[in-house]
Amino acid sequence: MTSYQITEWCHRMIRDFVSPGDLCMDATMGNGHDTAFLSSLAGTEGQVLAFDIQEIALSNTRKRLRNENCPDNTTLFLESHTEIGKHALPGSVSCITFNFGYLPGGDHAKATHPETSLAAVKAALPLLKAGGLLSLCIYSGQDTGFEERDVLLQFLQTLDPKSYLVLKTDYFNRPNHPPIPVFVIRQEATSSL
Repeated sequence: MTSYQITEWCHRMIRDFVSPGDLCMDATMGNGHDTAFLSSLAGTEGQVLAFDIQEIALSNTRKRLRNENCPDNTTLFLESHTEIGKHALPGSVSCITFNFGYLPGGDHAKATHPETSLAAVKAALPLLKAGGLLSLCIYSGQDTGFEERDVLLQFLQTLDPKSYLVLKTDYFNRPNHPPIPVFVIRQEATSSL
């Protein structure tokens, strides 16, 4: 029986939205767990673009891709998640993943911030194709605080329900501010945000 950690739960959902040949993005690559997972789902005909501002994240992700024998379909960018809109056409991406907070095992001072995370999510939404998925792992408490969580959830609540389906789940009986998985499914072509 699985423990249903947040990444495992998100991966169960993501699996239904990515097919071989798809374009996917990991907006916060960290140690490369989502990057490798998306790479395996997109396959040799697909493409994965992954972003992080820390060189150690790119190094860790390269190692993970090699160790997991992932297809050669991934491009890593030493860039902020706010830049993802420059790398894909609107309506072209099947799945975009975000893990907010800090790099596990890294410098906690280099965490995501409310204003840039909100800008990144706003940049990501138009990139999704109809039926595409935005997967967000929102961490709060301790080092990351609650402002980022609140800013993101308040924004997501305002999305047009005819254009986006927003599913927010939680670990209801876990203590100490457990992470919040949120999934946004694009329902139809939308105008720019």
